[in-house]
Amino acid sequence: MDSSDLRVFEAVARLGGMGRAAIELNTVQSNVTSRIRHLEHELGTALFRRHPRGVEATAAGRQLLPYAVKVARLIADARRAAVEDGTPRGQLVVGALETTAALRLSDKLAGYVAAHPGVDLVLRTGTTCELVEQVASRGLDGAFVCGPVTHAELTAEPIFAEELVLLTAPEIASLDALAGGGEPRIVVLRAGCSYRQRLEELLARRGVPAPRILEFGTLEAVFGCVAAGLGVTLLPRALLGPVWREGRVALHPLPGRDGWVKTVFVRRRDAVPLAALTAFLAMMRPAADRHGRAAARTGLRPTDAGQRGVASGGGDR
Repeated sequence: MDSSDLRVFEAVARLGGMGRAAIELNTVQSNVTSRIRHLEHELGTALFRRHPRGVEATAAGRQLLPYAVKVARLIADARRAAVEDGTPRGQLVVGALETTAALRLSDKLAGYVAAHPGVDLVLRTGTTCELVEQVASRGLDGAFVCGPVTHAELTAEPIFAEELVLLTAPEIASLDALAGGGEPRIVVLRAGCSYRQRLEELLARRGVPAPRILEFGTLEAVFGCVAAGLGVTLLPRALLGPVWREGRVALHPLPGRDGWVKTVFVRRRDAVPLAALTAFLAMMRPAADRHGRAAARTGLRPTDAGQRGVASGGGDR
């Protein structure tokens, strides 16, 4: 059994078919079938069960699969480490909340691309739950998510602090008016939406009954529905003005800790230290923090995610 056998096995198990694996591996189906049979003979057990739609892993195959995935990842990491010479180059795939992408990243990303033309930068957006899972599974090199985050395999570094506000239709003058306005509705993104748990807890503390939930696919849709009076939402204050015209919604500041959230950058503890990612983080950090001074003023210091208190709940935009 060698790494190439495990690579073929992993592709067949993931794709559910010899033919589909052959296409991905750029080879012929007979070669894939032969490699799987050789591996099964060497191990002395069947790894797949055939059916009309393809194949599925046997109990032995399911036990082998995590090791095959781990070997593939180690080989990929070894290749990346071998070509690292301190010069940012190659592909860098990062994730971000949609609010972070809209508010914080455009100018910085443009500056990074201009400064490091050898890097192929890919930005993917999603909820905190989605992005944390993708970083943990190595689908992303790192991601901006809503903190705090607790995950044994990840570290988290605070990068931005956002002021949160409650957004309602213009005719709602206060939070007290919202509490007395009948059955409330909250407007959020898809499952895993960022501030959903925060908003539910905030409303519950003010005596607002469990709200109905309206889910939409984009921030623009969320904002439009709030402006039309269909419900309320929780978003960073900074989105008003630069992204959406002020006056379309009523903005309600929140007291104390309810009104602030930290955006952290998460990455794997055991990842190869890529020059492209090191340069990226250097550019993303607040300017003073690049010289070691911002941490003392703001309290935004790098932390190990596994050593923080409470995990983010409900996901984040």
